[in-house]
Amino acid sequence: MNIALVIMVKQPAPGRVKTRLCPPLTPEQAAELYRCFLLDKMAQVRRVPAAAPYLAFTPREAEGFFRDLAGEGFLLVPQEGRDLGERLDQLSQRLLAAGHPGVVIIDSDTPSLPDRYLVEAVERTGDRGTDAVFGPAEDGGYYLAGLRRPSPALFQGITWSTGVVLEQTLGKAATAGLRVHLLPPWFDVDTGKDLDRLDDDLARNGTPAQHTRAFLRHLTLAQP
Repeated sequence: MNIALVIMVKQPAPGRVKTRLCPPLTPEQAAELYRCFLLDKMAQVRRVPAAAPYLAFTPREAEGFFRDLAGEGFLLVPQEGRDLGERLDQLSQRLLAAGHPGVVIIDSDTPSLPDRYLVEAVERTGDRGTDAVFGPAEDGGYYLAGLRRPSPALFQGITWSTGVVLEQTLGKAATAGLRVHLLPPWFDVDTGKDLDRLDDDLARNGTPAQHTRAFLRHLTLAQP
């Protein structure tokens, strides 16, 4: 079996996703932007060779929505757990138990992330000399986690949604004696300032992200 490459996704409902982008966006615009992020991230995952693509979705009743959005090629699994740590742990354990030699879990908030970072993550997760792979986010968290075996301790006792998430996680990895590979850092799109940066970044780095590009162009044209 191939490495499982999993996107963590939420149903793009107004008022429930990308709320820190409101303002400058309306809740409806923020939800549509997030839908564009999802479409572009799925397209990116399809470009990664030798990986088994998954969507880990929430809420559970949104399965039909995501089946329609993803079309052929993606397997769907519901997110389960009381917090992000439990969801990451249960997801990785489930897919490793299914026979995948490794699991790479990515967020859906990095539309300009270069393809080569995902390719590197899959390759390093498949390397027997590596136990865990992380993609550091500039806000102190991480945009990607890759594992070769279940490691519940990595997700326990973490102060989620703070600037010390990666630091705490790496400390737990060191205590467990895990060999960690770090990818280059990248940024999540959470605020209006991040939107401006995203526009500039897409113009420079060449990542396709066609749905996000089209949304940003429409947004610019709509401004008075």
